[in-house]
Amino acid sequence: MDLTRELEERLLRYAAIDTQSDEASSTSPSTDRQLVLSRMLKDELLALGAPDVRLTDYGAVIATVPGTVRGAPTIALLAHVDTAPQFNATGVKPVVHRGYDGGAIDFADAQALRLSPAESPYLADRVGDDIVTASGTTLLGADDKAGVAIIMAVAGRLLADPGIARGPVRIAFTPDEEIGRGVHPDLPRDLAATVAYTLDGADRGEICYESFSADKAVVTIRGVSIHPGTAKGQLVNALHLAAKLIDTLPHVTRTPETTDGREGFIHLYEMAGSAAQAELRFILRDFELDGLAAHGALVRQVAEAVAATEPRAEIDVAITPQYRNMRYWLEKDMRPVDLARQACRDIGIEPHALPIRGGTDGSRLTEMGVPCPNLFTGMQMIHGPLEWVSVQDMAASARMVLRLVELWGAETA
Repeated sequence: MDLTRELEERLLRYAAIDTQSDEASSTSPSTDRQLVLSRMLKDELLALGAPDVRLTDYGAVIATVPGTVRGAPTIALLAHVDTAPQFNATGVKPVVHRGYDGGAIDFADAQALRLSPAESPYLADRVGDDIVTASGTTLLGADDKAGVAIIMAVAGRLLADPGIARGPVRIAFTPDEEIGRGVHPDLPRDLAATVAYTLDGADRGEICYESFSADKAVVTIRGVSIHPGTAKGQLVNALHLAAKLIDTLPHVTRTPETTDGREGFIHLYEMAGSAAQAELRFILRDFELDGLAAHGALVRQVAEAVAATEPRAEIDVAITPQYRNMRYWLEKDMRPVDLARQACRDIGIEPHALPIRGGTDGSRLTEMGVPCPNLFTGMQMIHGPLEWVSVQDMAASARMVLRLVELWGAETA
């Protein structure tokens, strides 16, 4: 069964819904707009005939595709519904560029914007494919609505064909992955799965079992506020100290724009405040825990050095863990990865593994006891206006997942 057109239709429909998450919110999910898509997915799963469909109180949609093989392990398929807060996600207008010809792709709502293999080399491999972008003023949201569409298409295919030998398949669509809150403490219990897979990867054939380890650092600077007209000798400007701290941190190393491969980084992603008080938010990333600790130590060291220049100021550094490299657990039992590789080869695609310069819900799930590698969807140039995905890559992913379900159906729980 060719799922290409269904995948395209689902992606276009889901991408048009604004599901941006919000780190500043304390609710779960962090934004009500995510529930618009979550409720839609719940209704669609019910219409497909899936049993046990529910929307949890923490905003995840969970359902079951019944197994047809007694004793086979239960596996789970996950994707996240939220889109990244880093770029505009309101008013997404998906555009399909059929039969990509290898040249530049223009954007209807941003005439100066161009997408070509110069910006995205992988695009050169997708000549002839149907490429989906947004219209130029928003991100597309293929991260991770491509994964959502793939799982929905796979679920529909499995529910329609009880002849496909399989164990039970659990479906989960999570909120707030982009702000590091996708895996609620109750999710592993609610999934009740032996192994899981996130559909949140990029290039065709990509099967990832290694991610960054991640911490968040918040630096709070409290100055001394006073009317500027009478401030001589008394004002301590928190913004000046913030600028000094930023300028002291590395600029030509240890930043996202100067690192790649297995290099970690310190990333200032948000700052706000006034002369009285300023707050700087950083994400710290590294593949190894000692590297991650070194990034945190450097932020503390620089904060202490800046504080020493102005004893009247207060500078606090709070570092909190976010997720850990899934490799630490998966390398102890590579069966989930090996079966995914076999499924990829079985559909004629040679798998490859790259360390994820980021994280997925699978990073947290694996740490919490549910092994969870990450599988490709085709998404590219995510979190910005040049984001794109090949519908044919999505179809290849769906074929691989269907084969993977069969392979797990032949295993013994």
